[in-house]
Amino acid sequence: MFKRKKQAVTTTNAINLTTVNEPMSVITEQIKTIRTNVNFAANDVNLRTLMVTSAMLGEGKSTVSANLAVEYAKEGMKVLLVDGDLRRPTIHKTFGLVNQRGLSSWLANQVDDVNDAIHPIMDNLFVMTSGPKPPNPAELLGGLKMTDFLTTATRKLDLVIVDAPPVLPVTDSQLLASKVDGTVLVVRQNVAQKAAVRDAMTTLKRSKANLLGAVLNDVQDHSHRGYYGYQDGYGYYNNEEK
Repeated sequence: MFKRKKQAVTTTNAINLTTVNEPMSVITEQIKTIRTNVNFAANDVNLRTLMVTSAMLGEGKSTVSANLAVEYAKEGMKVLLVDGDLRRPTIHKTFGLVNQRGLSSWLANQVDDVNDAIHPIMDNLFVMTSGPKPPNPAELLGGLKMTDFLTTATRKLDLVIVDAPPVLPVTDSQLLASKVDGTVLVVRQNVAQKAAVRDAMTTLKRSKANLLGAVLNDVQDHSHRGYYGYQDGYGYYNNEEK
């Protein structure tokens, strides 16, 4: 499994892959901090599958997913990043991949070998794009084949990160929540509404999600124009904090 030739990382589309483009930047350091805090939050859990989601669109969940995947891979873990947003996928653009086959293809039995839907990207990092948009994304993500896929993948890999759809507009993430070991909620400053974040957390808990915490994204540091804050990066807030 996962034996094909690695692709060159292309980062000119969609998401800014800061961990590749600016490995020494403060933002990359904050991605490392998120990785560390996720590990601490999951200390009672054997974290093999992690879902990253948000309350609504445009909060940066795919940015966090992709950059986290790179940093875990740099640490020596074998990581599979899965674009589980079958409705509005972006991961294939981030890595410059053709989205002809992917998760939807495998779940809908349109490929015989799962390796045909997975792309080696760099040392220890593999990417599974979303595949063509299906007519029934919720049914595919909530089905037994998705459960079997995650189980099989964790036998071959150290960590599977699923970039999932936002919680409130569709049911997809609710269906995925009970299939993964942990969930991180991305909250974008000046975009996310408090009521929506509360509703998303309540919905995830009802779906039996192991909500590890929330990443506060795009925090403006007014002393450094154009940078992102929690000291120019991303802040991690554990779910137990008030």
